[in-house]
Order: sequence, then structure tokens, then C-alpha cells
Amino acid sequence: MEQLLLYTTTGCHLCEIALQLILSSQKTTEFQVELVEISDSESLVDQYGIRIPVVADKKGGAELGWPFDYEQFQQFVDGLSRC
Repeated sequence: MEQLLLYTTTGCHLCEIALQLILSSQKTTEFQVELVEISDSESLVDQYGIRIPVVADKKGGAELGWPFDYEQFQQFVDGLSRC
């Protein structure tokens, strides 16, 4: 099962949209997602502050940055399972 990270922060409406899209994908694809609050780390704010929401493969580090849709997210996850 793929383990994903969703880099996010409180009050980010795009992050909320991305999370709903990701959760709806769990109906057809098996994965776990962990929310990472970037405001807890200055280095994460520097790295992701203007890029969030960003989905990352916890194991391999591959990233999918916003904007993405359901199909693009599915392709991202499918690509991880092939590696």
C-alpha cells in the first residue's frame, strides 16, 4: 500500500479541495495519506509555502504539486505502484 504525504496548512482552501479529491480516490485506489502541517517547520514553509498543496510519496519522494485533478492524482499513485 502506498504511503503519501499531503503538505498543507490551516486555512488553505486549495489544500481542503486537494484533500477531498484525495479521499475520494480511496474508493478505487488503496493508499494511506498523512497530513503534514508545514507551519510547524520553518524549512517546510521555505520549501512548500507557495507550492501547497503538494502530495509526496513518503518512501520515494516523488511529488505532485497543485493544480492537479482526479485523473492526474490517479496517474501519480499508479506510477508509484509500478516503481
